[in-house]
Amino acid sequence: MNANQIINMIIRMFMRRGINAGINKGVDMMAKRKSKQVQNDAQDRPLTQDEKDMIREGKMSADRAKKNIRMMRRIGRF
Repeated sequence: MNANQIINMIIRMFMRRGINAGINKGVDMMAKRKSKQVQNDAQDRPLTQDEKDMIREGKMSADRAKKNIRMMRRIGRF
């Protein structure tokens, strides 16, 4: 292995970590945005069961999206 290949390998490792962190952060922000809208609408009153279900469903869909992204990355390696 020459120096150029080693440098490229290290750069790819850092880029992969950075891109993965950015994707995860974006998915989390999208899930939180929906729950914040529901909570802002209900500031004067306690949350209803439907609103709690919406928040929970948003978090679950964010988890599913992360899982699907990981799966697609694994498939892309082959």
